[in-house]
Amino acid sequence: MKIELGRPANTAGRLEKEIRTYDILDKLGIIYERVDHEAAETMEACKEIDEILSPAVICKNLFLCNSQKTKFYLLMIKDDKKFKTKEISHQINSPRLSFAPPEYMERLLDITPGSVSVLGLMNDTENQVNLLVDEDVLKGEYIGCHPCINTSSLRFKISDLFEVFLKEVHHDYTIVTLTGEE
Repeated sequence: MKIELGRPANTAGRLEKEIRTYDILDKLGIIYERVDHEAAETMEACKEIDEILSPAVICKNLFLCNSQKTKFYLLMIKDDKKFKTKEISHQINSPRLSFAPPEYMERLLDITPGSVSVLGLMNDTENQVNLLVDEDVLKGEYIGCHPCINTSSLRFKISDLFEVFLKEVHHDYTIVTLTGEE
């Protein structure tokens, strides 16, 4: 595995949603680096990739919903923190959060489990997904995430994500605090 600047020179065999990700980043003038790899569906599988993308903040991206499945949330937390429903529910005034069923992830973000990424918000044209960001994610200079597919990973500036990309896709975010403690 090695890090490359920008999109792949040859996109043959790549999914359209991955290519759309590169298209929007390029259109916005966001400089990004990419590493291609075997499918990485868990945080454990991403360890070597994380080392290559260092010093990027690597996040767990959790797709959540309320019990009625009427409100959806994408939560970005640092990979070394634990997710506790009670901590988040209180901060966003939404009791009984749980993991959203995969069919909602696919319908709203055009992403499958194991490929969840903040970049999937480009596919949420009706703004049905609320972005929640743990405050510690914002402390880094770079972010690492998948381009809507888990066989590549990207590194780019956090400021480009929050000041350029999210504005382009008409999404705001809510900062939350997770202690990460048991």
